[in-house]
Amino acid sequence: MGFIGKAMKSGIALKAGQMLIRQAQKPENQRKAKELLAKAKRKR
Repeated sequence: MGFIGKAMKSGIALKAGQMLIRQAQKPENQRKAKELLAKAKRKR
């Protein structure tokens, strides 16, 4: 299971990374991220 398990985990991590990048590229998600960052900066 060692080699196969590592291969499966790396494949899952790769897919998750691709999904994160795809979501980060969407304009509505970029706007939400900017608003969240601005809100965090105001609190400081």
